Amino acid sequence: MSEQRIKTVNPLTEEVLDTYAYMSDEQATKVVEASHAAFLDWRLQSLEARAEVIRAIGKALRERKDELATLMTRETGKLIGDSRDEVDLCAAICDYSADEGPKALADEEREVDGATAIVTHSPIGVVYGIQPWNFPAYQAVRYSIASLMAGNGVLLKHAENCTGSGLLLRDIYEQAGLPEGLFGVLCITHEQSDAIIENDLVRGVTMTGSDKAGRHIAAKAGEQVKKTVLELGSNDAYLVLDDADLDLAVDTCVQGRLYNNGQTCVNAKRFIVTEANYDAFVERYAKKFGAIVLGDPTDENTQLGPLVSRSQRDQLHEQVTKSVEKGARLVVGGEVPERKGWFYPATVLADVAPGQPAYEDELFGPAASIIKAKDDGEAMRIANSSRYGLGGGIFSRDVERARELAKAHFDTGMVFINTFDIATPNLPFGGVKSSGYGREHGPEGLKEFVNIKSIKIAR
Repeated sequence: MSEQRIKTVNPLTEEVLDTYAYMSDEQATKVVEASHAAFLDWRLQSLEARAEVIRAIGKALRERKDELATLMTRETGKLIGDSRDEVDLCAAICDYSADEGPKALADEEREVDGATAIVTHSPIGVVYGIQPWNFPAYQAVRYSIASLMAGNGVLLKHAENCTGSGLLLRDIYEQAGLPEGLFGVLCITHEQSDAIIENDLVRGVTMTGSDKAGRHIAAKAGEQVKKTVLELGSNDAYLVLDDADLDLAVDTCVQGRLYNNGQTCVNAKRFIVTEANYDAFVERYAKKFGAIVLGDPTDENTQLGPLVSRSQRDQLHEQVTKSVEKGARLVVGGEVPERKGWFYPATVLADVAPGQPAYEDELFGPAASIIKAKDDGEAMRIANSSRYGLGGGIFSRDVERARELAKAHFDTGMVFINTFDIATPNLPFGGVKSSGYGREHGPEGLKEFVNIKSIKIAR
């Protein structure tokens, strides 16, 4: 194990940024034990005392925003503006948790059969998070801050691509006043990760990634009867209905597909457009995509940076190529540029149909799938035919009708009407079907990893 090292690589220059030693099994176990030991004291702190530390973490994130944002961009190729926005979102999560956590997690008194009953939200112990590279700070913050607010300990196995960002985040937490060891970072292999799930001191597991990986994690945790929260990606459908404002739909769908270089679970990915708008939508969308500027993600004028890795770029290109071979129409992009860096151009596939990767699977990068529907009803049927169900969108001038469609018919965890967004601290985030289960953010997320305990007192 000692000879192996984690390497982080700059997607723009293809140069190694840093290397990190994998932990031995003994070292990893000590990180778990240290988190548990710190938890034994942290759980006894009042909600208000925990909130003070959480608020301080938010302040520290803002103070070190440029440092963290720069590192994230160097490790993953994110546009520097997106990295700064990510840190701002993380700080806002801290603010929300500090403000609302003490209220959401407070004891509740209830009258029961002439007795007094108390419902408490007690911490459960150490929560283990397995997180991807596309949002190095946000993915770790969104589960860890909620868990810490609840009184738990936290472990992080971050994607190897952003190991430095994970370690810096831990340092920021501790410098803001979080007890040392409570938030432990694990530099370990997948095989070692399975052993962490089996560790008796670990009481809950949360994971963001592919549905294939999610099934493995859920099975491992299930064998140990441990609570899990899974967010497993999607191929989110955005419906452009007959009465849509086409200019708004095109502009928003371009933004929604390219945000974070197109590498976001909740990106807009499939655009299901009714016949009334289809040809005009394809033409306008392709024109905007064709004008997208690739370049250095640290340059404020760049619109699209490199993908995180060569393998990620090659996988996306293979999905695009196979979709075209199976009948999709390549309108814009679709060719790997001859330049240094793992770039892929903004790509538009039209006439996407069943059997093509662009229809069935998640394209994790700047490639848009445009699908024709006969009418509004067929558009909704196509959207719901996916095995995924994280987010989605509806464009319609009839907002009340769109609201009813979102509420009663759209089989996803989140719906955006005439807009695009990724996450809001006070709104639950999560999906259904193969996109996973459980919720993060909002009061719902604060209560995912707590012991909801009933105490009945005789009078």
